[in-house]
Amino acid sequence: MPADKSTLSAGPTSLEARFAREDGNLSASRKKLMRLILDNPEDTYFLSSRELAKRYKVDAATIVRTIQALGYEKFADFAADLRAHFIRRITPYTKLKAASQEKRTLGDRVRHSLDLDLRNLESMQSTLDPERVIELAKLVSRARRIMVIGIDLAHSLSWHLSYGLMSLGFAAEGPVGGTGNVQKRVRSLTSRDLLIAISFKQGLRETVEAALRAKKQGVPTFGITDGIDTPIARICDSFAIAPVTSVSFANSYTAPMALVGTILVACAHSHTARTLALLRRSEEEDRADQRWYWPLGNAKERS
Repeated sequence: MPADKSTLSAGPTSLEARFAREDGNLSASRKKLMRLILDNPEDTYFLSSRELAKRYKVDAATIVRTIQALGYEKFADFAADLRAHFIRRITPYTKLKAASQEKRTLGDRVRHSLDLDLRNLESMQSTLDPERVIELAKLVSRARRIMVIGIDLAHSLSWHLSYGLMSLGFAAEGPVGGTGNVQKRVRSLTSRDLLIAISFKQGLRETVEAALRAKKQGVPTFGITDGIDTPIARICDSFAIAPVTSVSFANSYTAPMALVGTILVACAHSHTARTLALLRRSEEEDRADQRWYWPLGNAKERS
């Protein structure tokens, strides 16, 4: 089911919206300056007004007058919107390029990466509503089938969640990408099922289209994403936010993986007796199948 571009787009950033709104009031030189800034946020979001002026070979007063023409009272407000614009438009290339602009040793970069992971976790911890996770657990327990859609690197999250749900006795699957494979499986879902869509920032097309198709078919949907204005957040019936900020070329999945853990905990403890019975049976089968490694001759421990 192709979706129109306006549906799939994350929409203009706040800075782009201001620029479009004030376009008629800007001189040709100011329009050119703003287009250069908007098109190269990875080179400019961390600069001061003086550094920005030097970067584009204009005087600082020109920078100040230009952002005032856009309706900003302070450069700090403009800088905040420029950073938000950069984050929304970021790609693996721009992310790594931006990180390379910062003067850090390799050891500093490693520590900074861990710091960001911790911040992502702290941010999710401070904003996550446990009731939203509990409601998802109720949907899971009622669903005939649960389909977890995560494409590309996010498949690691969808696989982990679907495997965990299967271990708890739920009919869950995390199909591997490929437009035909994913969309055909989504097409078979009904209002008795559940679709969980995992994608971040602007969202991968296959994941967004899967959520759109499910909504059209009346399938309950839940999203895991990193902001309230992402396509996944706007499309799904409910969603949870897990920040993925990273200095790497890839998103950080520390917070999303922790979120998946909370979902599995909620599902396990929603029906504790049932979960214990399933895990006891699984443990007995694992022993019988000799699933775990034991050194040769260690028969006593094996038994």
